[in-house]
Amino acid sequence: MKRRTFDILMATAGLFLAVTLIAAGGLLTWAHTFIGNEVHTQLAAQQIYFPANNSPAIKAPEFAAMHQYAGQQLTTGAQAEVYADHFIANHLKAIGGGKTYAQLSAEAIAQPKNAALAAQVNTVFKGETLRGLLLNAYAFGTMGTIAAIAAYIAGVVMLILAGLGLVHARRTPYATDILNGHPAHTPDPGTAPVPATRTSGNGLAAAAPGGSPNPPA
Repeated sequence: MKRRTFDILMATAGLFLAVTLIAAGGLLTWAHTFIGNEVHTQLAAQQIYFPANNSPAIKAPEFAAMHQYAGQQLTTGAQAEVYADHFIANHLKAIGGGKTYAQLSAEAIAQPKNAALAAQVNTVFKGETLRGLLLNAYAFGTMGTIAAIAAYIAGVVMLILAGLGLVHARRTPYATDILNGHPAHTPDPGTAPVPATRTSGNGLAAAAPGGSPNPPA
C-alpha cells in the first residue's frame, strides 16, 4: 500500500472519530443540563436550608465546610455533597457513637426490649437514607460534567491528529511505499548490486558482461 493512501485513510478515520466524539460531547452536555435541572428540582422540593453562619449547629470545627453555604437553600449537587458529608455524617457519628447503622441494628436485634437503642437505630437509618440520596444527586451531577468534558477533549485531540495525518499525506510522494519508505520500483540507496567477476585462465579477473574489469594486482 502506498504511504499517502495509508495516511489519507487514517486521517479520514480520525476525522470521523473526531466528529463522533464532538457530537457525543454535545449530547452529554445536554444530558448534564437535564440532570442538573432534575437535581435542582428534586432538591428544592425538599426545602433543606443550611444553618446560618452564626448557628451553634455548625460552630464546631468539623462543620467548617458548611459555612460557605450558610443560610442558603440546598439546590445543587455540590451543596448536597457538603450537607451529606459535613453535616449529616457528623451528626450521625455523634448520635450513633461512631457506629454504623448496620452495627447498631445488629445490637438492637440482640436487645429487642431496648427502646432507646431502637430509637437510635431508627434515627440513624433515616439519616443514612437522606445522606445516600443527597450523595446520589451529587454523583449524577458530577458524572454528566466529567463525561461531556472528556468527550470534547478526545474529539479535539482526534481532530488535531487527523489534520497532521492529512498534512503528512500531502508532503509524501505518491510512489512512496508504506513498508520501506522509498518510492516503489526504486532501489534502496546503498544496496546497488555488485558486478560479478570471473577469473580467466591466466589468473586475471575479468568483469562479467555489463560490469567493468578490475585492474590487475
